[in-house]
Amino acid sequence: MIYDYKTILGVISVVIGFIGYIPYYRDILRRRTKPHPFSWIGFGLLLSISFFAQLVTGAGAGAWVTGISAVGVFGIAILSIYEGEKDITTFDWICFIGALLGIVLWRLTSNPLTAVIIVTIVDAIAFLPTYRKGYLKPQEETASLFAISVLKYAIGIAALATFNLTTVLFPLSLVITNGAFVSLLLLRRRKLGTLSP
Repeated sequence: MIYDYKTILGVISVVIGFIGYIPYYRDILRRRTKPHPFSWIGFGLLLSISFFAQLVTGAGAGAWVTGISAVGVFGIAILSIYEGEKDITTFDWICFIGALLGIVLWRLTSNPLTAVIIVTIVDAIAFLPTYRKGYLKPQEETASLFAISVLKYAIGIAALATFNLTTVLFPLSLVITNGAFVSLLLLRRRKLGTLSP
């Protein structure tokens, strides 16, 4: 019976995740949202790594949200190359190179927990260009995607078949970083007087 419950939660997290991408894609195509390509390329690589690490360590239905997110994020990464942020700074390059070095470091380890710790740190580094852009241009991000991400990853954690640091750490970090980003966007929009979705 517990697996039926976990499967239902896994499906719910995937559906919520899928729905969350719709307004983000729409806003990119309307040129209202301009994702930072360095962050989204990094996110796609890291979600893929985490998904496979979760599968290997028995995450079950709780890993589904990570897998579907990797697909959605790679789509955003592709669009961001054409429609995304063009103001790339030295700071962004440092973060991107740091994220890529972290991925190389991950490849050198055969321990799933070490891989997830590295991926969690690298994801936070990959998020920094988007945080910088969100602070400077909060109206160019669709906050709903990040808010929905908090919900989908929280449900994904509840759907995990196995609870251990390897399966929980990365999705928990995504709940925290996405939630913090939503707060940043809302505070900056309020300060600048540009409240929008």
